[in-house]
Amino acid sequence: MIRRAIDVAASATALALASPLVLLAAIAIAIESRGGVIYRQRRVGRDGAEFDVLKLRTMVAGAERLGAGLWVDAGDPRITRVGALLRRTSLDELPNLWNVLRGEMSLIGPRPTVPEQVAVYSERQLGRLAIRPGITGWAQVNGRAALPWGQRIELDLYYIEHRSLALDLRIIARTLPMLLHGGDLYRGDTGGWDLPPVAGYEPPPTGDGAPPRR
Repeated sequence: MIRRAIDVAASATALALASPLVLLAAIAIAIESRGGVIYRQRRVGRDGAEFDVLKLRTMVAGAERLGAGLWVDAGDPRITRVGALLRRTSLDELPNLWNVLRGEMSLIGPRPTVPEQVAVYSERQLGRLAIRPGITGWAQVNGRAALPWGQRIELDLYYIEHRSLALDLRIIARTLPMLLHGGDLYRGDTGGWDLPPVAGYEPPPTGDGAPPRR
């Protein structure tokens, strides 16, 4: 109950403070390319409950039906110029605060993933769904997309088993510099999908082997 109260208070405050920035970003998105400024994608949350994660759109409209589909790589031509800036600064994830306010996400926890990905989790990996997904988390501040997915899930499971106020504060402290340098957004040479194949999706030979951060 305390954790949820902190989530509500912090997300409501952050939404109020960030609203002018979100408005400016929305205007820039609308000017540069056609399509809605908010991107919605079905994700899996606590105990397997599905919800629509909200983000500022960083790719051309209908990107899932173009190019590599679900997969996104650095320099992907579907990413708009405004979108590249939003991704690099993680400002595209500001609408996640609304997901937190609605109770679908928390400020800190495993990043939510698509149902197709969860479908190939092992029984142990399904433990990742024991808590609300988060905007930032232990895996996010320890390598993010530059880590293989199996390792990312293990880091999330470690957080679930050891979460505490002290660990949460460590994550917050490490999130701030991560946002400033904007690193580990894509697979690079070390990350990518290393779990059983996801039905209907074939990862490209290069690029981020994870569902897109749109």
